[in-house]
Amino acid sequence: MTAPFGSPKALKVAARAQVPPFEVMTVLRKVSELRATGRDVISLCAGEPASGAPSGVRRRGAEVVTDGTPLGYSNALGLTELREALSGHYQRCYGLDVPVDNVAITTGSSGAFLLSFLSAFEAGERVALARPGYPAYKNILTALDLHVVELDCGPAERFQPTVAQLAEAHAEAPLAGLVVASPANPTGTMFAPGQLAEIAAWCAREGVRLVSDEIYHGITFGSEAEEWGGDCAWTTDRSGLVVSSFSKFWGMTGWRLGWALVPDDLIDAFEALAGNLALCPPVPAQHAAVEAFSEESYAEGRAAMADYAEARAVVLARLDDLGWVDVAPADGAFYVYARITPVLGEFADSRAWADALLAAEGVAVTPGVDFDHVHGDQTIRISLAAGRAAVDQALTRILRFQNAR
Repeated sequence: MTAPFGSPKALKVAARAQVPPFEVMTVLRKVSELRATGRDVISLCAGEPASGAPSGVRRRGAEVVTDGTPLGYSNALGLTELREALSGHYQRCYGLDVPVDNVAITTGSSGAFLLSFLSAFEAGERVALARPGYPAYKNILTALDLHVVELDCGPAERFQPTVAQLAEAHAEAPLAGLVVASPANPTGTMFAPGQLAEIAAWCAREGVRLVSDEIYHGITFGSEAEEWGGDCAWTTDRSGLVVSSFSKFWGMTGWRLGWALVPDDLIDAFEALAGNLALCPPVPAQHAAVEAFSEESYAEGRAAMADYAEARAVVLARLDDLGWVDVAPADGAFYVYARITPVLGEFADSRAWADALLAAEGVAVTPGVDFDHVHGDQTIRISLAAGRAAVDQALTRILRFQNAR
């Protein structure tokens, strides 16, 4: 029988939506499926602190749903109280005077990246980023019809982009933007002292909009470790955007709160887009997050960082036994990124190796294919966020798996 209005026409998925899934989420699904069968699985695949949110944040989160606190919409850029607390955080930790009007609360740092890219770049413009790098940068930019320029950053560059690389890419065709991260995901590598300032100054001079991912600030190790580790791009120049989050240092992954420092020329567009796309960030989480800036919460964050540092030391001490090579300098964040070519054995690539490890030993790691489509089939990332005890036990299982091949 003919349809009343004729034969239906085939519909399509927009080309800009053809981005790969996030590999970490695929691994997490496998972990959940195994645990549902009763398997004991140690997950070192996600950047999710085992400590969870600080005590004061949890207490306030419980209070706001029962004490009559208004939980309707906030302003599009977030609660004034939370924006003021963030302004105080930048004064305390960086010695920076950041006006409240330039602070935007977002639905996770993911929301901050989306709003930053939408407000700063036109479709078709070129935006540079390091490879290996966090896959969502590339995938969001691609979905917004922007042209991604990958800078191959390996051991010789300490896995961070250089001004020389930027100048070369800019000479080929003008760059509209640059996305950087220090400490970086997946490598944990940080810029050398003064290097971020050099890059920020170059971007300002060349008219390239800098987007600085500072999500892992506060989690640094070794000679780079300070009371609050990491340089802020706004120390040098305020024409770029700074993105950060409550998810890492404060362990608030599921609360879905991030923020951005937004330059004066973008703030109106950023606010208009925020209001249209999400109306406002999660309000109960915003009220609770004010407590993230208490002395108690900073102390709990530092205690969690000490656990990551111990886990990192365990991994570094066993690298010779593991046989992994080209290990990225784990300056900060809570990752170790390495090439496992010497131990791949019969496995075609790091994804097959990781799948076999999970099946045999119940240890979940992330293959590098998400972070680097060129060399990632030979690399893995392990997360230290599960803490020293879990990492130590996982390494014992990994060594047993490798020695059985």
